[in-house]
Amino acid sequence: MEFVGRSQEMERLDGLCRRRHGGLAVLTGRRRVGKTRLLVEWNRRRGGLYTVADQSAPEIQRRYFCEALASRFPVFQEATFRDWRSILKALAQQAEADHWKGPVILDEFPFLVTSSPELPSVLQHWIDQETVHAGLVVAIAGSSQRMMHGLVLDSSAPLYGRAVEMIEVKPLRMADFTAATGISDPVTCVKAYTAWGGIPRYWELAEPFASRVDEAVDRCVLDPLAPLHAEPDRLLLDEVPPALALRPILDAIGLGAHRPSEIAARIGQPPTSLARPLTRLAEMGLVHREVPFGESEKAAKRALYRIADPFMRLWFRTVAPHRALLAQAPAAVRRKLWEGARPGLSAAAWEEMCRQSVALVAGSRTPLARRGPWLPAGRYWQGKGPEWDVVSRAIDGKRGLLGEVKWSERPIRPAELRRVAGELRRKGVPPALSEASEIVYCLFVPKSEGGEKEIEGMLVIDAAAVTAAGA
Repeated sequence: MEFVGRSQEMERLDGLCRRRHGGLAVLTGRRRVGKTRLLVEWNRRRGGLYTVADQSAPEIQRRYFCEALASRFPVFQEATFRDWRSILKALAQQAEADHWKGPVILDEFPFLVTSSPELPSVLQHWIDQETVHAGLVVAIAGSSQRMMHGLVLDSSAPLYGRAVEMIEVKPLRMADFTAATGISDPVTCVKAYTAWGGIPRYWELAEPFASRVDEAVDRCVLDPLAPLHAEPDRLLLDEVPPALALRPILDAIGLGAHRPSEIAARIGQPPTSLARPLTRLAEMGLVHREVPFGESEKAAKRALYRIADPFMRLWFRTVAPHRALLAQAPAAVRRKLWEGARPGLSAAAWEEMCRQSVALVAGSRTPLARRGPWLPAGRYWQGKGPEWDVVSRAIDGKRGLLGEVKWSERPIRPAELRRVAGELRRKGVPPALSEASEIVYCLFVPKSEGGEKEIEGMLVIDAAAVTAAGA
């Protein structure tokens, strides 16, 4: 699949290469998000050295590292090094002698640290001394968010303060998905994004099926022999240290428990025991902590926890509760299971995409963009009161935005649009926008029957506009 997106990340990495004395880049991000693809592409463009660690003995890890270095510096092919310090010192000397600036990339760095706990201190000295003289650019990456943050952000860690660039690689946007997959119909794009989200590894697996989303879900996820049938367990097992103990929390959230008290009740634990596990799941990019728009992130009493990734929501809705059925069910039964879950999953993904699109329209010529730019949108709810699907505020604070989201695979008729518009107005204005001098109302629908762009004084924003946001 063609490499798409990541322009900002690539620009920051390239900027590091332009520094006279080089420097260290640290890349983090959940598994499958595309860190390796980004680093491989950067390495190809810059003529660097890419190495990836595995979970092996220290001596074998050093041998593999030397073999990777030997592709550029043959001296490493036959030489024997007793420890990491001597390898890295020799690398800096060879690079300086050849006027080579790198980059040197160490992917899956936590695997090396697990086997060789002294490595961060060795790397610190190397970064502070040898690489500065050689002008080397170095990048380390890993999917274990806890370990990577501990190595770099903890004030007591050896690598604290050494990184010139700290890049968190996040899921790609809908516009990137459209460009990568070539699916031209916006509504079909939404259905496909419902299954795969912004994780490019999943896009690659679904690529042979093109726009046949239902078939792709069955062949890639639901079939017991499918490559993604046990994906969440693999993600948790690959963490350093393994995080399989967190699986019950994901199950509970996937079954509809979103408040800590509800999650605790489902898994039979006290709510006070969930703070650290939920934080770790959030660090891993698997769970998203949501608070009403405009309220402090510390508003713990009203916080909700949701599975962050569309694919993971699909898995915990369709696979987790039906493992026994799927183990023996024919394809027709599996497809029926998916078709029953698809509308709800699509509605959730569509609502999420609509919120994300609000801030991304900046710079475009759309009516919504001309009234912004807008802060990132969120939801607003309070007790038994009304709930607003999309709430945002212009950066200058003068205007507020309220949006209602409706999902349907068929075009929505004007009469239905007018009904939805009336419902939105009757809700009033949430406290977060009480001081706005103007409210911009929006109806987010995949497709309107008559192609309306405005109705009842409200902007009508369809899937074509949402999927193009940020392109």
